[in-house]
Amino acid sequence: MGPYWAVLGCTGPCWAVCCCTGLYWWIDMGPYWSVLVCIGPYWPLPCPHRPRGDAQTGPTWSPERRRRRGMAKLLVPLVVLGAVAGGAPPAAPRCPPRCLCPAAAPSPTLLCARTGLLAVPPSLDRGAVELRLADNFIGAVGRADFANMSSLVHLTLSRNGLRRLAPGAFADLRALRALHLDGNRLPALSGPQLRGLASLRHLILANNQLAAIDAAAFAAFAATVEDLDLSHNNLPALPWDAVAAMASLATLTLDHNLLERVPAGAVARLPRLARLDLTANRLRALPPVPGPPGPALAAGGNPLHCNCELLWLRRVAQPGRLETCATPAPLAGRLLGAVPEEELTCRAPAVTAAAAHPPAVTEGQPLRLGCAAVGDPPPALHWLGPDGRVVHNGSRRSVGADGSLELRVATLRDHGGFTCVAANAAGEAAARVDVVVVPLPVPRRDRDGDDPEPGPGPSDMARAGGNETFGGAGPGERRVVAAEVTGSSARIRWLPQRHVPGVRMVQIQYNSSADDALVYRLLPPSTRTFVLRDLAPGRLYELCVSALHVAGDPPAAPRPLGCVSFATAAAPPGCAAPPRPHFLGGTVIIVIGAAIAASVLVFILILTARWKAAGARRPPPALTSVCSQTNGGPRPAEPLELPPLPPLPPGPGGALGEGPGGGPGLGGSRGLFPSHSYPRRARPRRHGSLPRLDAPEGTPLGPLRPSFGSTHWMLESTV
Repeated sequence: MGPYWAVLGCTGPCWAVCCCTGLYWWIDMGPYWSVLVCIGPYWPLPCPHRPRGDAQTGPTWSPERRRRRGMAKLLVPLVVLGAVAGGAPPAAPRCPPRCLCPAAAPSPTLLCARTGLLAVPPSLDRGAVELRLADNFIGAVGRADFANMSSLVHLTLSRNGLRRLAPGAFADLRALRALHLDGNRLPALSGPQLRGLASLRHLILANNQLAAIDAAAFAAFAATVEDLDLSHNNLPALPWDAVAAMASLATLTLDHNLLERVPAGAVARLPRLARLDLTANRLRALPPVPGPPGPALAAGGNPLHCNCELLWLRRVAQPGRLETCATPAPLAGRLLGAVPEEELTCRAPAVTAAAAHPPAVTEGQPLRLGCAAVGDPPPALHWLGPDGRVVHNGSRRSVGADGSLELRVATLRDHGGFTCVAANAAGEAAARVDVVVVPLPVPRRDRDGDDPEPGPGPSDMARAGGNETFGGAGPGERRVVAAEVTGSSARIRWLPQRHVPGVRMVQIQYNSSADDALVYRLLPPSTRTFVLRDLAPGRLYELCVSALHVAGDPPAAPRPLGCVSFATAAAPPGCAAPPRPHFLGGTVIIVIGAAIAASVLVFILILTARWKAAGARRPPPALTSVCSQTNGGPRPAEPLELPPLPPLPPGPGGALGEGPGGGPGLGGSRGLFPSHSYPRRARPRRHGSLPRLDAPEGTPLGPLRPSFGSTHWMLESTV
């Protein structure tokens, strides 16, 4: 082939390889890919002629040629494989089953509509820009179904029977601009379900089963949304504050819902609103909308109450509008545009009833004020307090939806006149309701104005109602009587209340002139007398009896039956009042503890004295030997007189001093204890701690003086 050779092959649309076996090797593959490889000055190739060598060993190559030949065999396959792998175009994303992925679309698009899908396909192209999943059977959307699809701009999930949206299901769709969820079965919307849609402009939620929408559901896209469709749902109310925050909203569709009211000013806070559809709701009145030019309004199919409040709608009405009057009766069924303006009238309000239940209460008891008014349109009710200020809801006061005012705890500031104000578009009316609040009794004073001298101690009685007599009793009639009054008790009697129906129980409340807390007693309705005990002597008491009626709506206030004042007898002079039980209990415990401690101390002292006295009378023990105390040292000799020893019988071996068989007898130290066969010696009557036996000189024992103690005698006795 010569020093240079070339190979030209076609494997695909455009693939050429040109090899130069000289100094440089050039590979051209594709329009923009080149590799320059230097493999040395020469690249040997097999030649037609055989090199020198024999037939058995083959051709003979030099080491340099063998090295270059091996390098060439290694590089050629690698270069070819790299060309095939790098020159091929990138594989297109796999299209999900049953879906269409048109290659001619300007942006990645997935068309999966009407394919019978039961769930979102997991093999979606995460770089898709448009995804259509309409007309399937997807019942739920999970958190990971649209994860990492940050390029998605248009998503359609219409007509799927969708019932559940997982919180954060669209959290990664930051670029989404249109979301179609119409034709599903969503029951409600919460804030986390639509979280993350920061660029949303069109939200279509029509034809669902929405009955409630959380105020935070629209927070993520309140600044960007332009089209909001909530038609054909079951919404009785709407979070109008959240809707009013949509500064870019241009179209608001709310037709075919259950809306009964549109707050005044809610529509006026939408500066870019161009179309408002309120068709087929339950609206009886419409607040004015800004204009002209204002938004295009459609309000047909509502049971409108045609009066002066709809004059603005009559004036902006155009031919072909379908707003129809439902009330009043003379205008029922007529188109609002066909009604003359002079027939759209209003009637000023009039207060029909205003009263307090009950009209008089004791300080601290509940009270209810009722008010009713008529007018066209129905007037709104509010209350003014005795100070002329508007009454608002609080912990002590609350205004009901029907205009009633409830005072949970009446105070002296509530004494006076409350004003019920009824107002509508035609005017306002007012009615005054007088409230009587009886103050709690205060301690009586002497004629000179000084306080009575305090008694021996405060009582545990409490303050209660005043000492007036209620119920219309005559001047000589006393409904409540205090009898049998002593220094610590009193019997209270009151007249029977057979003419008062529905009495549930009788309440007694009383106080002492020096106490602040109330004391209540609840008794059966048949009780006519009660004995008060544990009263403080020399004190003035105020007591009232009230009848509690059966609970109703509204609950009836206690009815006072009468009050009485009485004073307990003073304690005898020189006698202090008995201490209180809690004081007596603490004192008794302290006294008992002190007595026990004193008894133990006296017992210890007696034992110590007796022990010392017994030690003083005991004589010191007479010591006969102090050897044990001196650790066996020398001691003075003490004469010990012992009876003479009886003569010992001679042994079988002969004379004294030899044992049997000629052995030693009593001549040694073992002579005193010769054997177990000898009879036991008599124990002396008295011995010391270490008795000593001294044998006189010239005895058979010789000069031996054995010494032994009590232990030796015990051993001998044992033997």
